[in-house]
Amino acid sequence: MSTDSAPVAQEPEIRPTHAPPPGLAALFLAFARMSLAGFGGVLVFARHAIVDQHRWMTADEFNETFALCHFLPGPNIVNLSMVFGSRLRGIAGGVAAFTGLLLPPTLIMMVLAIIYARFGDVEVLRRILAGISCAAVGLLIAVVFRMMTPLLKRMDVVVMILMLGVFTAIGVFRWPLQAVLLIAIPLSIAVTYVMRRKAAA
Repeated sequence: MSTDSAPVAQEPEIRPTHAPPPGLAALFLAFARMSLAGFGGVLVFARHAIVDQHRWMTADEFNETFALCHFLPGPNIVNLSMVFGSRLRGIAGGVAAFTGLLLPPTLIMMVLAIIYARFGDVEVLRRILAGISCAAVGLLIAVVFRMMTPLLKRMDVVVMILMLGVFTAIGVFRWPLQAVLLIAIPLSIAVTYVMRRKAAA
């Protein structure tokens, strides 16, 4: 009687899948909802919608795209709308996402500016704005930790050292952002190139 056991079939690795690319109207409406929900900042709601809700990007892809937007002139979230929309639907997609992001809050801010000019000295309004500011800080901290999750899961020592180095240089020593990036970007590219060469060898 044979004692050989049958090979155990390995379960296929489950990888995040992308949803079908949205149309121009869907891009406009998605970014409009982000902007209307994003009191104190749209980044939290943008990541939730793009990665978790619609699955248009993986967490790593979102981090990489947002990192690129940091190196472009202008507000990061505005850059993200253009880069993301263009990536999915070309120039028209970028314009649709950009318009959806900016048009609704622009109209609302025009109305609020008129109201604030008339009632801005009311103490209750000042306390409400202070409370919104605290909530915005909490939301920003939460999304930073969520964006760090893919890096922490990989536990790549070199990547963690680079990240902590940039944080220390800008956040602790208050060195100029441009000077830090001029050093960090070539260093990151060189490290990534060497690591991929070793992995391919």
